[in-house]
Amino acid sequence: MYQGYLTDVAGIKVGHGQSEEGMTGCTVIICEKGATGGVDVRGSAPGTRETDLFKADKMVDKVHGVVLAGGSAFGLEAASGAMKYLEEKGIGFDVGVTKVPIVASAVIFDLTMGNYKIRPDIKMGYEAAEAASEKENRQGMVGCGMGATVGKILGPQSAMKSGLGSATVKVGKLVVSAMVAVNSFGDIYNFETNEQIAGVYDYENKKMLNTVDIMKEMNREIGFNVQNTTIGIIATNAILTKGEANKISQMAHNGFARTINPIHTMVDGDTIFTMATGEIKADVSLIGTLAAESMAKAVVNGILSI
Repeated sequence: MYQGYLTDVAGIKVGHGQSEEGMTGCTVIICEKGATGGVDVRGSAPGTRETDLFKADKMVDKVHGVVLAGGSAFGLEAASGAMKYLEEKGIGFDVGVTKVPIVASAVIFDLTMGNYKIRPDIKMGYEAAEAASEKENRQGMVGCGMGATVGKILGPQSAMKSGLGSATVKVGKLVVSAMVAVNSFGDIYNFETNEQIAGVYDYENKKMLNTVDIMKEMNREIGFNVQNTTIGIIATNAILTKGEANKISQMAHNGFARTINPIHTMVDGDTIFTMATGEIKADVSLIGTLAAESMAKAVVNGILSI
């Protein structure tokens, strides 16, 4: 596995909540002092919250938390739990009568993995935020990775289990880390060897199949296959504007493209957030390049950690 974890960035806390019965969970990423935020949504079936505020022309320039959650659109409720915790801690945008925590979120579809009635909710989001720590380093079947799977073109019976992955790349004092819940429609590849390491699996004959080859053979619309979406986040100690943070999220999607094929399909909701803590000056193109590298490594770790 590749080295590193999102908490390698000073000031970033990570907390997880999950249900084994529901086979679902959420991962809360917190920056108490606020971080410059960015986002890029590439898939055509996303489930998100508060993504508009990352636009460069919007007033709010700091985000206090990002929640990656299972449960499909139901899981967006977990962000309210993180907000509740942060408000109690006095963290957020000061509006006089209280402080409003700025918490964005994206979700994956995992409702068919366990008891679909159990989803990330306010309670789970609160508990994950409460558990958030700068020492957290778990990967695999934890938090948002609890119900993640890959390679679902032939249905869940031919999919493989995946999970939550994280990795870090450093250049001098610059730190760029990635975290991702690998829940893709496509297959997963080791970007250094181009070897397929997960995806559609023929359990009877015990061999890996290829999603793109299957699509070519089918030669028709995939149909209503919504059990997908890969979501992640880049954290860095770099100084960025909101526009630059959005660019980092865009470039980080290259990490998806190196490791997942096909990616950004009509049945994915692929989304990457960025949180920049504003400590180190660095070239934006370099940061984005490192973001793509760390994201590619995190995707691979999301498979190898199972």
